[in-house]
Amino acid sequence: MSPFQAAVLGAVQGLTEFLPISSSAHLYVVPTLLGWPYAGLAFDVALHWGTLLALLLAYGNVWIGLVRDAFSPDGAVRAVAWDTWFKLAAASVPAAIAGLALEDLASRALRGLPIQAAMLVIFGFLLWAVDRQKPAGRDVQIPDWRTCMTMGFAQALALVRGVSRSGITITAGRAAGLSRVAAARFSFLLATPITFGAGLVELRHLELDTSATALVVGIATSAIVGLLAIRLLIRYLGRAGFGVFFAY
Repeated sequence: MSPFQAAVLGAVQGLTEFLPISSSAHLYVVPTLLGWPYAGLAFDVALHWGTLLALLLAYGNVWIGLVRDAFSPDGAVRAVAWDTWFKLAAASVPAAIAGLALEDLASRALRGLPIQAAMLVIFGFLLWAVDRQKPAGRDVQIPDWRTCMTMGFAQALALVRGVSRSGITITAGRAAGLSRVAAARFSFLLATPITFGAGLVELRHLELDTSATALVVGIATSAIVGLLAIRLLIRYLGRAGFGVFFAY
C-alpha cells in the first residue's frame, strides 16, 4: 500500500467513522471501486487509532473533568462522576463481548458487498425515520441508565459491516428521547473505550510488511479528518436532521 492510498483510506475512515454512514463499509467499498486490494481488517482497525486520537482531542476536556471529579472532595460531584464512569463502562460491555465472540465471523462472512449495501440502506432509513418521528428530545450531557444501555446494546450491531456505529447509537439515543446533539455527543463518548479496546485486540493481527510510512500517514489523516467531522456533525445537527445521510 502506498502512502497516497493510506491517506485516502485515512480520510475515508476519519469522515465516515463519525458521520452515520458506516466507516467499515466504506473502507471495503472504496478500495474495491478504485481497484485497490483490500488492506484487511487489521489495517482498518489501525486507522481507528487515528479516530481515537480525534475523539480524545475533541472530548479530552470531558475525560479530564471526569477523572478530576471522580476524586473531588465534594461528594455530590464525585457521585456524578463515578455514575458516569459506570455508565460508560457498562454500555461498552455488549459491543466488547460481541466483538470478541464474533471476530472471525465479522472478518469473513459479514463483509460481503450485498450485506453492506443492504445494511447501509436499512439502517440509514431507520435513522431517518426515527429522527422524523421523535420530538426535539432531551439535551443532556449524560443520559439515564436505560438510555445508556440501549445505546450500548445498539453499538454491538456495528460489528456487521454497513451498520454505522455512530448511526446506530444515535438512532438508539433518538428513540430513547435524546436530542440530536445529545445523542451524537454521547455516541462519541461511548466510541472512545470500544475503539481503544478494539485497537489493542487487533494489534496482534497487524502484518509486519505493512509500510510504517503508510501506517503513519493513514493514522494521521484519519485523526485530522475525524476531528473535523466531529465538529462539523455536532454543528450541523444543531440545525438539521439526518435526511441527507439517508439519501447518501
